[in-house]
Amino acid sequence: MENQKQNSSRRSFIKNASLLTMGTSSLLAFPLGKPSTIVTQETDINIIGPKEGYSPQIGTLVSMMTWMRMVILAPVHNMSATDLDYLVDDNANSIGAMLMHLAATERFYQIHTFNDKAWGDWPKEDTKRWSIASGLGDKARKKIKGNELSYYLDALDEVRQNTLKEFANRDDKWLLKVDEAFPWGPTNNYCKWFHVCEHESNHNGQFKFIKSRIPS
Repeated sequence: MENQKQNSSRRSFIKNASLLTMGTSSLLAFPLGKPSTIVTQETDINIIGPKEGYSPQIGTLVSMMTWMRMVILAPVHNMSATDLDYLVDDNANSIGAMLMHLAATERFYQIHTFNDKAWGDWPKEDTKRWSIASGLGDKARKKIKGNELSYYLDALDEVRQNTLKEFANRDDKWLLKVDEAFPWGPTNNYCKWFHVCEHESNHNGQFKFIKSRIPS
């Protein structure tokens, strides 16, 4: 029952995280001032560390991923479908496509780490749904457009809820398990999932840049 309550709270938070901006400033400005009372009281968003319902290291990872998700959704708050489709140039990726790319990346890491599948060994339905978003580029420019912000938030939330459910069923021993055959060299599950988190920070900068170039 407690886990269901936590999941419901996280679902509500992720869907509405972009509402927690302070005017046009970035949420990264929070450390310079007083954090939102709503954020800290309702979600403990600024408390990085173990979380109830998870093993200590996994809970810490969850807290980092949740904080980063809040940050990357802040710049897209109230964006229209036209804004989300905007291309800086003919070779650029849209914010909408990159939001879908983040969901695709997390989904593929789920299959890889939770289902013990080799990288690229995806079920047909996942290949069909996520491969274009994963690869971005010309195919994504042609295919991923015309969607409202809620479309992308729903996809991100759907994938994240599955991540949280799977994390709750695993322990720190699993998180620290090393994959000797991973292309990067020996890599544990913690590193793989930290990459999912820091990958979002990379696109956060792109979101802000593209947003600054969208015609008024």
